[in-house]
Amino acid sequence: MRTIFRKAHVCDPSQGIDRVADVVVDEGKVLAIVDDSTPYDVGSCEVIDCSGLVLTPGLIDLHVHLREPGFEYKEDVQSGTAAAVAGGFTAVCCMPNTDPPLDEPSVIRGLLKRAEQVGVARVYPIAAITKGLQPEGLTEMAALKEAGAVAVTDDAYPLQSAEVLRRGMEYAGQLGLPVLTHCEDKSLTKDACMNEGLTSTIMGLRGMPAVAEETQVARNCLLSLYTGCRLHILHVSTAGAVRIIRWAKERGAPVTAETCPHYFALTDEACMGYNTNAKMNPPLRTQADCDAIVEGLLDGTIDAIATDHAPHAAHEKAQEFALAPFGIVGLETAFALSFTELVSTGRMSLSALIEKMSCQPAKILGLPGGTLAPGAPADIALFDLKRSWTVRSSEFRSKSRNTPFEGWELTGKPVLTMVAGRIVYREG
Repeated sequence: MRTIFRKAHVCDPSQGIDRVADVVVDEGKVLAIVDDSTPYDVGSCEVIDCSGLVLTPGLIDLHVHLREPGFEYKEDVQSGTAAAVAGGFTAVCCMPNTDPPLDEPSVIRGLLKRAEQVGVARVYPIAAITKGLQPEGLTEMAALKEAGAVAVTDDAYPLQSAEVLRRGMEYAGQLGLPVLTHCEDKSLTKDACMNEGLTSTIMGLRGMPAVAEETQVARNCLLSLYTGCRLHILHVSTAGAVRIIRWAKERGAPVTAETCPHYFALTDEACMGYNTNAKMNPPLRTQADCDAIVEGLLDGTIDAIATDHAPHAAHEKAQEFALAPFGIVGLETAFALSFTELVSTGRMSLSALIEKMSCQPAKILGLPGGTLAPGAPADIALFDLKRSWTVRSSEFRSKSRNTPFEGWELTGKPVLTMVAGRIVYREG
């Protein structure tokens, strides 16, 4: 069925469009963006009145943990993609720290088959850079790419050996696969569970110093310069990391970077009271780091906003702080948090936000989407930017509830999501 979104405020940074128009979708693709869609309203056609709403390319999340296979009690493809489309995301890139990990072509193919059967958003697997996510032994990246992997990563198990990472980058670079790295010097974070600073001292907990992230960001950027391999820095959290990435880009390194909403919306003070729902890795940092993250987003040093959606069961987070697992869920709150913290405060334009959450993620991994150009996949998100709402984790579509934003009042609500011309989420 043809679908017409009528009188929408269309925001598509990929084409420089930011105006009221009609968007026509047919056969799973964008047919046209026009001022008057009346000539297209023929035959079997659904017309959606979008007056007062903003229509954008579907959001794309570069960093999601779907937990399948192996940890389906936390999340699975069905619940994770349902959470994604409720948050305005039409595509998610899933990390390999599953059981078994995404280190064999058969596991990649099995995940994609599962996504085809029960998923409502597009799923792009990111494979492990080493076998079994162990410190050594590279995966067969060519076979993983052929099976459907769009990149390789050491996420959750950051490679400590520069030599292993170098060889992995050389292999991946030959295949045109980006390498995504979690930057952490584990020798500096052993037994640590939050940011090192005043708050960790008050709480009596061992802290993770900012330099643990920054030393590895520097090393990995230098290896990207040396090998020519495309490098994407995951979940940037410190001011020093932003400065290093900026330096690397100025010298021509093929480096991109992402951050997450919690790294500009929260500081480590959210951990006070031993709040395990504020425990994550990298940890929440200081206000100075938050300010540097925003500056990096505004000047282009940080290319994308991802979620690092990391579901955990309630009983896992209901432990003493040092024992609880790292991570929070984010798919259903990411857009509203970013809009509330960045756009509503006047620090960033709406167009720039959509660039960070849709257009740039598509470019970084060479994915379909991120644009409403004629012929592009009809992956679309519709938002009510005037809508205020309260975060209630009991209403999440995710299986897990581990959010530090419970009870927050946010502005900006996804009301409809379309993937390949099919409406997969409609509020109510």
